[in-house]
Amino acid sequence: MKIIEEAGAFQPGWAEHFRSADLSIGTYAIPAGATDPQTPHTEDEIYVITAGRGRLTTPSATVDVSPGTVIFVPAGEEHRFTGVTENLTALVIFGPAEYTRATPAAQ
Repeated sequence: MKIIEEAGAFQPGWAEHFRSADLSIGTYAIPAGATDPQTPHTEDEIYVITAGRGRLTTPSATVDVSPGTVIFVPAGEEHRFTGVTENLTALVIFGPAEYTRATPAAQ
């Protein structure tokens, strides 16, 4: 067992907290009004919104997000947070671990 105490604290950007071969978990935080620069990942991911408000936009849909929202984004799907009106914090779970499937140039 491992307690991941540092997960979920608002600190703008990405912070990985745990990694194994099968998954990784971290916190992704975006200040209100900021632009989300992320590009598609080579691994599946789950976002658990813990604080803030905004939207998650993909080519096929845009959904409002707030604390308690849980979203699955498949590997390779374009997505980004938009319209962040309150500092947004999400726990992010990658399966397998982030960059496991990436080529060295993509990291």
